[in-house]
Amino acid sequence: MGVFSADNPWVFISGLLGNISSFVVFLAPLPTFIRICKKKSTEGFQSIPYVVSLFSAMLWIYYAFVKSGAFLLITINSFGCVVETIYIAIYIAYASKQSKISTLRMLILLDGVVFFSILLLIQFLTKGSNRVEFLGWICVVFATSVFAAPLSIMRQVIITKSVEFMPFHLSLMLTFSAIAWLLYGIFLKDLHIAIPNVLGLVFGLLQMVLYAIYRNYKTVVVEEVKLPEHTIDVGAVTTSEVEEISSSEPKIHDDHHQVIGMSCKLQNQYYDHDQREPKILELPNSNQMLGTCQA
Repeated sequence: MGVFSADNPWVFISGLLGNISSFVVFLAPLPTFIRICKKKSTEGFQSIPYVVSLFSAMLWIYYAFVKSGAFLLITINSFGCVVETIYIAIYIAYASKQSKISTLRMLILLDGVVFFSILLLIQFLTKGSNRVEFLGWICVVFATSVFAAPLSIMRQVIITKSVEFMPFHLSLMLTFSAIAWLLYGIFLKDLHIAIPNVLGLVFGLLQMVLYAIYRNYKTVVVEEVKLPEHTIDVGAVTTSEVEEISSSEPKIHDDHHQVIGMSCKLQNQYYDHDQREPKILELPNSNQMLGTCQA
């Protein structure tokens, strides 16, 4: 395909640099999946980015075959397809049943039905330069959606004022990759390759600016203070005072005393020896005693 042609060596140089930087970017989620394998749980991670990335890589491979002189797109996106497939397989292996079903549905729909529909549409309804143009703009749309993925991370950084989930080296490699592929598109005179990487460059620079702003911020973790649970035992009730006794094994001294946990109210019935009339003695309000009452 003339990839090693000396007519424009900058095409090969920029494409090679793009391959190297994209290689690092494709391997960036590797620690995440090592963690998933060790814990045998996806821990709430989503599979959408990997399914979309696989679809985008498949489209660029098809585009490189249709368009001549874009061999370096085939090399890196072939590697991307292999890596993303492995990621998705690991995710499905350790995800919950519901996540497995949703991932398989999305994989079949996007990477199966939609991709082959585009392939058939391009093959039978377009010809010559129109085929390259039509397919190129489809690639631009999906590549732009992939580049827009860091927006959620950037939002999280602004809200939490923490760069914990946005490592600087990854933002740097994303920016470098966007620059390399932007130059590759310019030297190859291919707007379909250059346009999405303009957006990638802008997002990469914004991520590095956010990192510079929030890198010295310290995340303050407020620990929830838990009050010890007490078991209240009412040992004796007189006409003038109530004694509160905390004990791990409550003891009831008078069969006529009834402790009702849900209402936090004790009623004690006794008789006045002079008047021989029953009276009801109530404890103070539970909020006045402990603030809270646990059943």
